[in-house]
Amino acid sequence: MDPTRISSTIQGWLRDYATRAGATGYVVGLSGGIDSACTAVLCHRAVSGNLLAAILPCEGPASDIEMALLLANTFAIKTITIDLAPVYRAAVTSLPPGLSQLATANLKPRLRMATLYALAQTNGYLVAGTGNKSEIAVGYFTKYGDGGVDLEPLGDLYKSQVRLLARELSIPQPIIDRPPSAGLWPGQTDEDEMGLTYDQLDRTLIAIEQGDTDQVEPALLHRVQQMMAASDHKRKLPPICLIP
Repeated sequence: MDPTRISSTIQGWLRDYATRAGATGYVVGLSGGIDSACTAVLCHRAVSGNLLAAILPCEGPASDIEMALLLANTFAIKTITIDLAPVYRAAVTSLPPGLSQLATANLKPRLRMATLYALAQTNGYLVAGTGNKSEIAVGYFTKYGDGGVDLEPLGDLYKSQVRLLARELSIPQPIIDRPPSAGLWPGQTDEDEMGLTYDQLDRTLIAIEQGDTDQVEPALLHRVQQMMAASDHKRKLPPICLIP
């Protein structure tokens, strides 16, 4: 992988996409993690600063805001901070009791999605997603939450490749070193929730893509294949019943 070429390619693609869509810039949800950091910097460079980075805390750790502001201050990116906790609590209170932890937690990315689109429509911007190829492949995103975006600049890069790109973009080291987390509940991390590391996931996905899985542990291969199959619906538009 050539990080310099990848960075240039994505920036050119972002400029072209915005032009074709009649948009003047992008909105990105800035979480304080490596994926949103890379996405924000690429968009910022691609559209000459016509980027609005939205910091949308929702009962998460203070470090999320600190890392998001570190990124924004490092690259002089315009931000807006909107506390979604009151809206989230009101939504939880309004819903019937007995919802699962995951169903309740997924309200957070869905509230963020609605907020990002309100900001984008107001400014004539597009919503740039922050998903990478590893997460998209196994459906590790919330449907109509962080998966509800206009385009995915990092969507063809595995998590390991995003780390290399982050160094090329001079993303601050504390952001690169943070354990990946969707911030769904206190102490939640991506790898704990998935039950495997990103290195294991990337290695398995690359083997599947290349059609050579002989060196992958059978249990790990089965786990990843199950995740891909179970999340297939997330990567498609809603099916339509065709009437003959």
